[in-house]
Amino acid sequence: MPNNEKELNCYLFDQLTILDDLEEIAEAEKAENTLKSIAKKRKQIERKLYQKPPLIDNQ
Repeated sequence: MPNNEKELNCYLFDQLTILDDLEEIAEAEKAENTLKSIAKKRKQIERKLYQKPPLIDNQ
């Protein structure tokens, strides 16, 4: 588990990078259901990444 907000953000950005790679493959394969799942997961990750207040309280 990440110890601070910076580590958590790095983890979430890594997940987005993986989704980008998977999306590229799904587009090449014309896998519409997979693309829908990737879009849903991307939205969930971005919600965590950009939420206010931050996920971790740095007090």
